[in-house]
Amino acid sequence: MPSACNETATSADNTAAEKPASDPALDAFLTDYRTFFLETMAATRTPGAAIVIVRGDSIVWMEGFGIRQTGSSDSVDINTVFRVGSLSKGFAGVLTGILVQEGWIGWNEHVRDCYPEFTLSDEAQAQRVQLRHLLSHTTGLPYHAFTHLIERGYDTRKIVSEYFPHARLSAREGEYYSYQNAAFSVIEEVMEAATQQPYQELLREKIFTPAGMKNASCDYLSMASCQNKCLPHFQTGFGFRADSISSLYYNSAAAGGVNASISDMGEWLKLLLGHRDRIVADSTLDRVFEPVIGTGGERSVLRHWVRRNDAYYALGWRILQHYTDTIIYHGGYVNGFRGEIAFNRRDDVGICVLMNASTELGTLAVTSFFDRFFTFFQLRSSGYAPSKMQKLTKNQPVFANGRES
Repeated sequence: MPSACNETATSADNTAAEKPASDPALDAFLTDYRTFFLETMAATRTPGAAIVIVRGDSIVWMEGFGIRQTGSSDSVDINTVFRVGSLSKGFAGVLTGILVQEGWIGWNEHVRDCYPEFTLSDEAQAQRVQLRHLLSHTTGLPYHAFTHLIERGYDTRKIVSEYFPHARLSAREGEYYSYQNAAFSVIEEVMEAATQQPYQELLREKIFTPAGMKNASCDYLSMASCQNKCLPHFQTGFGFRADSISSLYYNSAAAGGVNASISDMGEWLKLLLGHRDRIVADSTLDRVFEPVIGTGGERSVLRHWVRRNDAYYALGWRILQHYTDTIIYHGGYVNGFRGEIAFNRRDDVGICVLMNASTELGTLAVTSFFDRFFTFFQLRSSGYAPSKMQKLTKNQPVFANGRES
């Protein structure tokens, strides 16, 4: 796949050109939130980050901050490409929905109908597993089964044929949530068998190109050859150091192989909020975002902000009940990059943050965004108008988010 990465960027690219008519309440919210974001980025010592906020069909704020690589003066802008890790799973879920609405496959279709090589230690269960079980991590395989083989460079077909038959199952299909990368990526084989097109080509044809995601790709070569990209960073005793782009997880592209800029993710959020019905129907999004199974036993996702019994997994997406709000969310980590995406369909608003290091900026940015949004808009509409927004202090809890890829 040829690289879609923009080779050049100017200082004008660092902020969004698109903005709706002035809204004083929105402007006040964004001013306050931008201050919070910059303070938190400094406090967490995040080398580089980019953020986009979408409301309705408009990008209301988009900006890059920091540097692409420590030791250089190359700034992050809105076209700088990051790896998004397990945010890739959301693309796989929506792409599956698009293929369903086009008639290529069906939600209740059995995996073996398209991919006969699929196997498990229980032959009867292997025959029963459906596409929705792959996308909701409910095949019955144990937690992160064979993720270590993905990280060794094994492809999905080899893992399925040689290792799946020897894994002791944790439960019957559909009854138990257990986060996966290898099993999730079997959806690539299903799509390719049904359409006779590679997964990366389908992603480009069905989502990236029609949505206007000009920098997005899903392969190692595109990322490696891109000029305007971040390098990943890892913490050392002397601060963050830059490392190289690895081929990690491009062999499991549906689980963790997407590359994108924050301008791409802004277009993606518009689609997810239902403003690109020529690409994906609202009814398809409804199905993709419908909770399938509770994830209450999982220990890592936005704890202290969402109660364990209020967290679910849909089809490539986490569904979080936060008081009266339903937040659709995913986090991702791969090769030193970290990303967070979250949106509320009822309020028609969403946020994405991409970082070239794994710090608490992403989690804090998401939780604080929705808390502040609630205060500015929902409480104010009911007559409550605080004179000053609460600022982040050292006494506030730091939310931890687990590794997603």
